[in-house]
Amino acid sequence: MRQAIEYTIPSMMKAWVLGEPGELLLVQKPVPQPAAAEVLVRIDAVAFCGTDVEIIGHGLPARVQGGLPFRKNFTPGHEYMGTVVKLGPGVDEFGVGDRVAVEIHAGCGRCERCRMGMYTSCLNYGENYEGHDKGHRANGFTTDGGFAEYAVNHINTLVHVPEGMSDEEATLIVTAGTAMYGLDALGGLIAGEGLAVTGPGPIGLMGVAVGKALGASPVILTGTRDSRLEVGRKLGADYVVNVHKESAVEAVGRITGGGVHYVLECSGSPDSLNEAMDMVNRGGRICLAAFPSKPALVDLAKLVRNNIYVYGIRGEGRGATHRAAALMQQKRFDATLMHTHTFPLEEVPTAFRYCRDRVEDAIKVVVKVGHTSVAAVREDEVICGCSR
Repeated sequence: MRQAIEYTIPSMMKAWVLGEPGELLLVQKPVPQPAAAEVLVRIDAVAFCGTDVEIIGHGLPARVQGGLPFRKNFTPGHEYMGTVVKLGPGVDEFGVGDRVAVEIHAGCGRCERCRMGMYTSCLNYGENYEGHDKGHRANGFTTDGGFAEYAVNHINTLVHVPEGMSDEEATLIVTAGTAMYGLDALGGLIAGEGLAVTGPGPIGLMGVAVGKALGASPVILTGTRDSRLEVGRKLGADYVVNVHKESAVEAVGRITGGGVHYVLECSGSPDSLNEAMDMVNRGGRICLAAFPSKPALVDLAKLVRNNIYVYGIRGEGRGATHRAAALMQQKRFDATLMHTHTFPLEEVPTAFRYCRDRVEDAIKVVVKVGHTSVAAVREDEVICGCSR
């Protein structure tokens, strides 16, 4: 007889919401209820992302109720993991008690892009409020996210957490998925082809790790902080370049004797695309994965003359998170090297400051959510899809 698990679920929960720009408020909110094709996730850990910093401080790229997310009782946070504690009607793909990491985006499923599988480019982005509900969801961007005790997620956004993986490491599955999506957009890496990653932030570091796991050679990481570059070396970079000490373009040319096949741009520097064009060989490919802070002047003629391809990505699309989780389960790289700080849910503003200001050289700042509710195990019945 299989064991069924039940969780004690409160009616109200702690949640952080946005007030004015840069202001986070701890409030009580009703625990959301899962609808068809959804589950209720008890959030166990959530990591801060650089995009969270932008949303909390400036609003974009979040879009809530048709506009900026401030003063709308909106809970940010999108890199979270947790435990399934309740199933919506008809859900049997996951069971109560399953540990899951989450993707951000659940597309509307009805627009042209979603039908193509490009749900992170859903044409109905943000259309998920009364009078304008097309079915799109992007937790932490257009709907409530993970700086809370519970969240509702569509089953298409869930990834099983591998056995033995810590909560902290599981929050990094989505980051690895974003890097994987960027490399997918470039056409996938063939073993032995060169990859340069510019910017050793979390996505850049994961780009190094995933690229190396897929066989790229050489893998070159450029950045400004020796400590970050050293983490990149441990994650698989064959060469690291401190751009304060040497030109990144000259270093890539020297190392490769002509340029790399691919550049994954994760720095957001205004001149990054021009530099990337000088790093790739003719016919090379560039993926832009960072948000520059201001418009950039780009030598478009160089793109044309050298037949260089440029791609932009949003999030972790096309199931890339599942493939990234598989690499992590296989121990192809140690993502825990990026986890530097941990705070409880009550200290989210402090965690935000550590991430925003890079206090103590913070890379990935994780918030652990403590729960007092316990699971009860019943042995008197069999429940398909809810058993352990």
